Amino acid sequence: MSELLVRTLTGVVLIAIALLAAVHGGNLFAYFVAAVATVMFYEWTRIVRDWGAGWYFGGFVYALLPALALLWIRERDTHGLTLLIWTFIVTWSTDIGAYFTGRNFGKRKLAPSISPNKTVEGLYGGICAATLFGGAWVLAMGLGNPLLVLAPPLAALAQGGDLFESWMKRRAGVKDSGTWLPGHGGVLDRLDGLVPVAVLTAAAQLMGLT
Repeated sequence: MSELLVRTLTGVVLIAIALLAAVHGGNLFAYFVAAVATVMFYEWTRIVRDWGAGWYFGGFVYALLPALALLWIRERDTHGLTLLIWTFIVTWSTDIGAYFTGRNFGKRKLAPSISPNKTVEGLYGGICAATLFGGAWVLAMGLGNPLLVLAPPLAALAQGGDLFESWMKRRAGVKDSGTWLPGHGGVLDRLDGLVPVAVLTAAAQLMGLT
């Protein structure tokens, strides 16, 4: 089985699980988010185990904030589920768009010293995909129009989150944060882009922009 097929099948399963938990909401979603945040923190501690106590505390905050943000988004009001799905769409579209655009059209390296495979074209592809699919969801669900403007910068920040985790792995001398997810690596490898998107979407909801 090709690496791309394994990656795709794993991605489809992960998306299905996340959506089922989100739609159900309540305690099930809370337990799901808590479990994922716990694994994220565990993987973080494995990467930074020799970096000092400050990095451990930073990892706790890194895992906790997006978990609280996702729960806040989901349960805040009657539009919580649709906004949560928008958060997922922006993150997933960024990741998928960047991957396939970079794979097929990538020429200029984005940050060769941190992540040699990432390209400027992939960055643009991820932003365009998040803007297109996130915007379509906003218009279809009647969410706040400010989200149309927020999608592009959040997509850029999602890729920034990916680069930050890549820098951590390079410093630690590891390829992936874990081996849980075939074709993807660890949980942290898959959710590094969701961290800034979730936190800033919750902030936008708090400010009444959604």
